[in-house]
Amino acid sequence: MRIGIDVGGTNTDAVLLDGREVLASIKTSTTEDVTSGIVAAIDGLQRQRAFDPAAVRAVMIGTTHFINALVEAHRLAPTAAVRLSLPAGASLPPMVDWPQRLVDAVSGRSYLVHGGHEFDGRHIAELDESELRKAADDMGTAGVRSVAITSVFSPVNAEFEARAAEIIASQLPDVAISLSHEIGRIGLLERENATVINAALRELAAHIVDGLAASVTGAGITAPLYLSQNDGTLMDVDFARRYPVATFASGPTNSMRGAAVLSGLDTCAVVDVGGTTSDVGVLRQGFPREATTDVSVAGIRTNFRMPDVLSIGIGGGSRVRGDAAGVTVGPDSVGYELTSKALVFGGDTLTATDIAVAAGRAEIGDPSLVAHLDRDFVKAALDRIAADVSDVVDRMRTSSEPLPVVAVGGGSVLLPDELAGSGEVRRPDHYAVANAIGAAIAQIGGEVDRVYVIEPGRREAVVDEAKQEAVDRAVAAGASPASVGIVDFDEVPIPYLPGNATRIRVKAVGDLQLGGVNNG
Repeated sequence: MRIGIDVGGTNTDAVLLDGREVLASIKTSTTEDVTSGIVAAIDGLQRQRAFDPAAVRAVMIGTTHFINALVEAHRLAPTAAVRLSLPAGASLPPMVDWPQRLVDAVSGRSYLVHGGHEFDGRHIAELDESELRKAADDMGTAGVRSVAITSVFSPVNAEFEARAAEIIASQLPDVAISLSHEIGRIGLLERENATVINAALRELAAHIVDGLAASVTGAGITAPLYLSQNDGTLMDVDFARRYPVATFASGPTNSMRGAAVLSGLDTCAVVDVGGTTSDVGVLRQGFPREATTDVSVAGIRTNFRMPDVLSIGIGGGSRVRGDAAGVTVGPDSVGYELTSKALVFGGDTLTATDIAVAAGRAEIGDPSLVAHLDRDFVKAALDRIAADVSDVVDRMRTSSEPLPVVAVGGGSVLLPDELAGSGEVRRPDHYAVANAIGAAIAQIGGEVDRVYVIEPGRREAVVDEAKQEAVDRAVAAGASPASVGIVDFDEVPIPYLPGNATRIRVKAVGDLQLGGVNNG
């Protein structure tokens, strides 16, 4: 048995699975301290289907904590960005394109130091260790508690980042250090941005992960705890402490993975309708299609692994305004206050949930409180929701072929049985807790993304080497060796670089190896 939990802004969903069979599922309100909401969810599962906590083999949690902390500019550590690039790369300093409020929130300091590599591994300049020691002294005086180190083309050769980390750690042993080659991809500023964000969240990550672990052990469960990553795979708690940025999109990703399992489709569009937003993504081979362009997070351009998801402000808590001649739904929402503000709960705000109840699509609250709503108005509101969602699904298609649509999330009762241009909308069993199911069935992954110099006649050997490294990384992260397979492969020649330079990206995924195995 395993337990999957997804902590959203409005609800905390939990499921108890035996293999792929859902034994129990529950929705509880997300609490401000989060841990008590998780304890309540596990208690709810226990009441629904009594189980022995010792029989649970793993607990998987997806959380929006870290992305929310960044968006709200809240609880971020004083952070320094060290870039190894001189004499090149001095024209645009670190955090140059950040919103000022976020620079202030991380007390952002930046240092430029000699070092860095060319794409083929040659040195731009030798690492200047005296510059690094001077920078470390200044950081100590300024009260910096987390450091992000970025070197030019470090995904090709990480030696300077590793050495810089040793030097700074020797002078500032209590400072958390994040290295860019472990976080982002090729593209200096975007990789640096992702690394600085990660560094700023390290302290909060330790606090949150300890809280999550305590809430699970408090329920008598001694099984290992995993957190969901952006790409639909899992990481253990030590990895989560070091790389909180890898959880940013775990909410929509979990819903998409859950949709794949519940519907039996491995290629489809998934519409996840929550309390505040609807997230639309596309599954390829059962995993979310990744964004190929830079992803903006809280107004900051980054290039770490993120799913290609479009969100619109339509959810169960969305405010509805207008009349039958012209209706607007969202983008503002009553969010977690739905149970006190919606009409069906005795409140005074007309929400999308009220519309669903009035139309007979949902049985929530007191239907008599919305019986007065005009039928034409209710139909116009549902038509508006269907048109807006259909438009987003259309924008996510990359070919003229129609994509099957799977609807999940508690708010998916708002969607019609057919969408214009896409045909039938499928709502599988347990659709309301697809996100928690996606967390529970998640697998372990390993990825390689690097620029290789391919000599004539050596392409196959280089590709095999990259694939094997991705498999090895998945196994090292805790995947069962026999189950690992390649799920994504991308090869792009880079014409403006000499020596047949080619960027190769490989992703391998396997099942979690449970029981007495090193999951580090």
